[in-house]
Amino acid sequence: MSRLRRSIPIGLGVLGLASLTGVFGAPARGQSGIVLVTSGAELIAAITAAEPGQTIQLEPAAPDAPEAYDLPHRVTIARPGSAEAPITLRADPLDAPTLRFLPEAGIVEGFLVRAPYWSFENLDLVGACSEVDHDRCEHAFHIVGAADHTTVRGSRMQGFNAQIKGNGEDGSSGREWPDDVLIEGNELFNDSPRNTGNPVTPIDVVGGRRWIVRANYIHDFAKAGGNQISYAAFLKGNSRDGRFERNRVVCEALHRGQIRLGLSFGGGGSSPDPICEEGTCTPEHQGGLMRNNIIAHCPADVGIYLNEASDTRVYHNLLYDTGGGIDVRFAASSVDLRGNLLSGRIRERDGGRATKADNLENLGAADFAAWFTDPQQLDFGLRDGAAIVDRGQALADLPDDFCANARDDGAPDLGPVEFDGDRDCDTTRTHPIGLAPEPTGTPVAPTPTPGDPTATPPGPTATPAEPVRPPIYLPLLVARARSER
Repeated sequence: MSRLRRSIPIGLGVLGLASLTGVFGAPARGQSGIVLVTSGAELIAAITAAEPGQTIQLEPAAPDAPEAYDLPHRVTIARPGSAEAPITLRADPLDAPTLRFLPEAGIVEGFLVRAPYWSFENLDLVGACSEVDHDRCEHAFHIVGAADHTTVRGSRMQGFNAQIKGNGEDGSSGREWPDDVLIEGNELFNDSPRNTGNPVTPIDVVGGRRWIVRANYIHDFAKAGGNQISYAAFLKGNSRDGRFERNRVVCEALHRGQIRLGLSFGGGGSSPDPICEEGTCTPEHQGGLMRNNIIAHCPADVGIYLNEASDTRVYHNLLYDTGGGIDVRFAASSVDLRGNLLSGRIRERDGGRATKADNLENLGAADFAAWFTDPQQLDFGLRDGAAIVDRGQALADLPDDFCANARDDGAPDLGPVEFDGDRDCDTTRTHPIGLAPEPTGTPVAPTPTPGDPTATPPGPTATPAEPVRPPIYLPLLVARARSER
């Protein structure tokens, strides 16, 4: 298994409707290497026969066949692409059919990716389980073993417990984990709390190196069963050199309740040791970088949870309306925190160690309202920058901001946005527009639970949340374009 320590040279994005076809746009019909499919059966046949360099293009289903893309079982990706000729499965972003994965054959996992160099773009994926039993709708993508250099971007995934799952798999030379995976510019959510005791985390990764989770909109990921604890995303299992950057996490936009945390290196921990890299789950993550993320409306627990996360950098994130701030937990955790703006505070717990500079902690609603345009609606345009503009320190690991705007005017501004006048940064949407250079009020403290986050579960009933204005976002643009036709 290759362990090359380099990043994927991919970084496409979506600025608006006018740029969609230029960035994730459809290839011309008849172009060499394009395989057009119009149904689930044709899709499976094309994947089974895929060759390096091919693009499989999902065409709209016929009007008289609305269930053409219903899939009763998982689709296995077993034929490899290559660095020079990856294989792409995509749809036109303005006419993407919905792929519905049905629980007829047991556990639902949409695509089981076992081969390297596949790219999945502009897909609309739905887990179609009963509303009263979500146990079987597990994953839209299960990325395992040898699936290095997998890319998932510009897609919408709903109706799954863990939309994207990554973990190791036994191969010919021992256990392998997928490396160099890019998750960019997607929307991951569920329209109601999941009625399951299974883990609920839209991006759930155990092992693997150099995963990049960038510019995704992750929201509404509640777990109604079991311990009722869920995360937006985590990398754990002795994974290495992962990055969370420029993501927009909203724990409660469509519904409320349960215990929803934001981003994490380490999650709730991993076991047993053989499932983790090098046969040990300590530390849970090494060399992680979390920068320029916005995490909001997570009232039950912390916005960032660092569990046995060694040699970790947490730079210029914004945590608004969270029940806690940032937890650095257990002796294996060593974290450098700089330039963060947070509702709660930074806590070093159970032997966790942190170095800190230029963080503003325990900020109240009045602070955010004084500094920013409309924090409740996640509009962090500048109103008064006296406390944050040019207050940070230049960092090699902080070349840009939430909107991929270069921080090149001297001392960086605190938080995820650089207010340098180059261009406005709209924080009500995500900006998956490029690959950054390789990185050389006091809350009520919840009751600790060893090995997992810290809150006591509330009752299982979720109540609708006050609506948060949605971002201008690829799947929403697709829906709008359809409705206006």
